[in-house]
Amino acid sequence: MKRAPRIAAIQDISGFGRCSTTVVLPVLAAMGGECCPLLTACLSAHTAFPASEKATFLDLTGQMAGTAAHWAELGVTFDAIYSGFLGSAGQIGLIEDFYRQFRREGTLVLVDPVMGDYGRVYQTYTAAMCSGMARLAELADVITPNLTEASLLLEQSYETIQAIDPAEIVRRLSLEGRRSVVLTGYSTGDGQTGALCFDRADGSIQAVQVQRVPRDFSGTGDLFTSVLTGAMV
Repeated sequence: MKRAPRIAAIQDISGFGRCSTTVVLPVLAAMGGECCPLLTACLSAHTAFPASEKATFLDLTGQMAGTAAHWAELGVTFDAIYSGFLGSAGQIGLIEDFYRQFRREGTLVLVDPVMGDYGRVYQTYTAAMCSGMARLAELADVITPNLTEASLLLEQSYETIQAIDPAEIVRRLSLEGRRSVVLTGYSTGDGQTGALCFDRADGSIQAVQVQRVPRDFSGTGDLFTSVLTGAMV
């Protein structure tokens, strides 16, 4: 019997606030995949909530290499590797090592370069983490940045990137066509939202649009990218 597609999900987990692993795991399971979480951090609540001295943030960097070593000992293989929120700059090298250890012919590597939104970098992210995320994105088959993350990857200000033709943005992010790009939060007009996609297979660019619900919901990026990953595997 053919086994279910197996996906390594390199993500944090937040106890409150539906995002990251609490979204990724059930979505991939519902789509017929076997999701194997490699946790980067454990948070009492995700970082969109107001800062609090009572909030907890457990950096799990020290557990990642051991988890990978145990998986290798067990002979685990993956059809896809999907990474998102990072807990520290020290995790960049560990994830690069994970790619080298578990990437094989046909393994999809998808990087959701989670760094910020609305022109602002997330409060737990440093300049070193942002530059490290760009290194991981260079190794990906597919990336799913929003406009803020596109500006960080291209090392241009948020104001500058807003003035550039979105088709040119996804072309630049593709690294001369070496990786596919899905620019999330892309809108063709008032009341619309969706994505602008560059396909490295043929160089085509396509927009996907739906009616925008006039509210913000944390975890929608994780939901979108999980569905994309599940569909691709």
